[in-house]
Amino acid sequence: MPALAILSAVFIVGFEQAIQVKYGAAGFIGLMLLTVGIKAKSPAVSSVGAVVLALLVAGPAL
Repeated sequence: MPALAILSAVFIVGFEQAIQVKYGAAGFIGLMLLTVGIKAKSPAVSSVGAVVLALLVAGPAL
């Protein structure tokens, strides 16, 4: 069981770093807002995070 927790933590940290490299600080903030909103069961916070990420991803297409 501890190996699963360590593997999960490594995956999450790697994913966060990839987002930050590709989308910068705004991507990191959007991902954190989305994560905190989901964990806190706050639809408003998770929606703001999702909108920030969506704008970053769709920005070049707009």
